[in-house]
Amino acid sequence: VPLEILYDNMKTVVTKRNAYGDGQHQFHAGLHNLAKHYGFLPRLCRPYRAKTKGKVERQIGYIRRSFFVPLITRYKQSNQQLDLEALNLEFSRWLSLTANTRVHGTTDEIPEQRLTMERQSLLPLPSYSYGGIKHTGVSSLTPVSEFESESLQHTLAVYDSILEPA
Repeated sequence: VPLEILYDNMKTVVTKRNAYGDGQHQFHAGLHNLAKHYGFLPRLCRPYRAKTKGKVERQIGYIRRSFFVPLITRYKQSNQQLDLEALNLEFSRWLSLTANTRVHGTTDEIPEQRLTMERQSLLPLPSYSYGGIKHTGVSSLTPVSEFESESLQHTLAVYDSILEPA
């Protein structure tokens, strides 16, 4: 399924909370079908429970700091446009050279090695792909030239406060 179709159709993951009883939510049809195809159950973090939400949010922050900010900086410096194909290639490269080969802060294991061990316990993927629309490599998305990112440059006042004697 093309990325833009998934993105447009998945803006709201939960269409109705507690639709079928307490904790039994109605999910977006696309997510529901994807979950059914791959044999998993979507689970929501409890509202106002930061402890569970943090596991997801930390990963987003890690990807932003370790992948997006350096990538966007590199593309801006060379005046290159970043399209979906280049983004996917860069992300695959980052996964194989950085994210999956580091020692994970929580497990103290290398994710690539951990996955190899856990694969024995995982169910096999379905024999056919999800969705009926094949991605041809042509995208209607406009090239990405800018992502929202935090500045790595601090004001001089920050450095002054560090250097001042205590």
